[in-house]
Amino acid sequence: MLQMKLCGDLVLREKCDVVTEITPEILHTLDEMVQMMRDQNGVGLAAPQVNITKRFLVMTNPDTDEVFKMINPVITKRSDETCTMEEGCLSVLGPDDLPVFANVTRPESVDVAWTDENGRQLAAHMSGLPARVVQHETDHLDGILFIDYLSPVRREMVMRKVRKHKK
Repeated sequence: MLQMKLCGDLVLREKCDVVTEITPEILHTLDEMVQMMRDQNGVGLAAPQVNITKRFLVMTNPDTDEVFKMINPVITKRSDETCTMEEGCLSVLGPDDLPVFANVTRPESVDVAWTDENGRQLAAHMSGLPARVVQHETDHLDGILFIDYLSPVRREMVMRKVRKHKK
């Protein structure tokens, strides 16, 4: 049974290792992560959030409900155009046990390449919400949280809520 790691846990700050072999354990974990993401009403979940320091994630396209299981995802291109949207994270919870949200500016669209659970090399151009989700989740694989994009004042406001969750 997977367990969600929360803000403050050092595993969330680690740079994850490349997956060199798609094992039955990884396939099982990807399935469990999809279920966990859905159970918590999330749109993405990266391996370090469940205490695994390997480069894989699951995400849903919020527009179509299509699920992606991405192994070794790489963002190969980012648009110059940016967009500011509210972001939250299943690992950054406030006192109500719900994600804390804050506005984050990111590229509007990205090109991403990955290996799927069947070992196929895939690539896609994503924009809007799917682009936001894949950027957020691939950041997790490099030990980056969405709060790292906030101004010091805004980050402290979010962290006050996070600290109240831990009490």
